[in-house]
Amino acid sequence: MAAVRKIPMRKCVGCGEMKSKKEMLRVLRTTEDQVVLDATGRKNGRGAYLCFDQECLKKAIRNKGLERSLKMEIPQSIYENLEKEFEELENT
Repeated sequence: MAAVRKIPMRKCVGCGEMKSKKEMLRVLRTTEDQVVLDATGRKNGRGAYLCFDQECLKKAIRNKGLERSLKMEIPQSIYENLEKEFEELENT
């Protein structure tokens, strides 16, 4: 009998929808308290997941979902950088 592989599921901090890990984008808080996008999903640090949708990022900013998940205050400048990186990923 073939073993059924479990697909890792993650919850979007913007819309709250559950999707497979590969369909999500990871936002990472590093050990130096920097907030960056982790396209590989393998970097060390505390992570939060977002759908590949600009609207989910806006919802996460509005409801402070990223701040709760990463357990830190996030300045507006970091949100602006995340929006720019998100747009670059959507255009590629």
